[in-house]
Amino acid sequence: MERGTLRQTLITKTGIFFLAVLFLPRLLNAQESIGIAASGHRIFNLDETMNILYAANDKERKEFHWDPFFREGSFTVGGHYGAFSTAFSAGKSGFLMVDNRDIYTVPLPYEDRGELVFPEPFVNTIREAFTRSMSEDSSHYRIAAIIIDPGHGGKDPGAVSKHTANGKPLNVNEKDIVLNASRQLRDVLVRAYPDKRILMTRESDITCSLEERTAIANAVPIRKNEAIIYISIHANFSKDKNAKGFEVWHLRPDYRRDVLDQSLFSDSPELRKIMNLLTEEAFIAESIKIAASILDSLKATMGKTMPSRGLKEEDWFVVRRSRMPAVLVELGFVSNKDDAVLMTTDTHLHKLVEALYKGIAEFVGDFERSRGFIVSR
Repeated sequence: MERGTLRQTLITKTGIFFLAVLFLPRLLNAQESIGIAASGHRIFNLDETMNILYAANDKERKEFHWDPFFREGSFTVGGHYGAFSTAFSAGKSGFLMVDNRDIYTVPLPYEDRGELVFPEPFVNTIREAFTRSMSEDSSHYRIAAIIIDPGHGGKDPGAVSKHTANGKPLNVNEKDIVLNASRQLRDVLVRAYPDKRILMTRESDITCSLEERTAIANAVPIRKNEAIIYISIHANFSKDKNAKGFEVWHLRPDYRRDVLDQSLFSDSPELRKIMNLLTEEAFIAESIKIAASILDSLKATMGKTMPSRGLKEEDWFVVRRSRMPAVLVELGFVSNKDDAVLMTTDTHLHKLVEALYKGIAEFVGDFERSRGFIVSR
């Protein structure tokens, strides 16, 4: 079950929502502990429970959700999620599910004199589960953000061409095709990865310089155990009207660049040089892996309607200036009538987007399963 599926199930059983959403810090007035339950366990009110759960994670995003109609709720801290049911009275046990993965049998929260209360074993269990999950987060890499870069825009239309299709004029602008594809890709990725940041360098028809695009990507804050990937989407052009098909570009392996913050190694330039080289080589290896994954997916999805032009190497500006694994995808040729029709037809563009998503998802899965180590194919 994907993360977020259980949450959706909890609150969408009918078309009417009875959802109480409380955000930290401390939304309730301070109250005294409710005391000792008949079972002998101490019980806590909501305010106390939140303070216990989040005491060690005060910088994380924190939420409490409770649906009083269906008597189901959840706690969230950072990217971790614990879902549970509530009982009508003390002493009832049930399931607590953490991150849609781990299931615990615990005394359930219940209402006491109109207030939701939490037995001590329940609080201790979810607190320890969150602590373990946070510890696992810091022990291996994960993809925290995916940057989608729709090429050109605004005053820069990119490649343009005119064709006649079905007896009607067809004016094709690269900037429109790639923006449409990027928006669709963003929406698919947001649904697939609610725990990741899915960002676009432009979300409308605006002019965005190459420097601005890479600055946006490089400014995304991440932790030491997190990574970002950068996908730049374009459409091709050729004077040869017969040139057609998709291709994926990555940086040349022998291209040298700075990918580390110089201030981190100001006292040791030699160490910085070594670390920069190692990080640079890792980024290139990961970029090649992403490019190959996307190309394979495009071939599997579009191979019968568009030819593959393969993997290609070049030091494109947005690729070489991005301090992360980065690739540039050419969806097809606006100068070729067949490709132009495919890229401007909703059904076929959706298939291209589906292929992009599958290629990205394959890389993300491999990266996170291997805890940040990309192995050769």
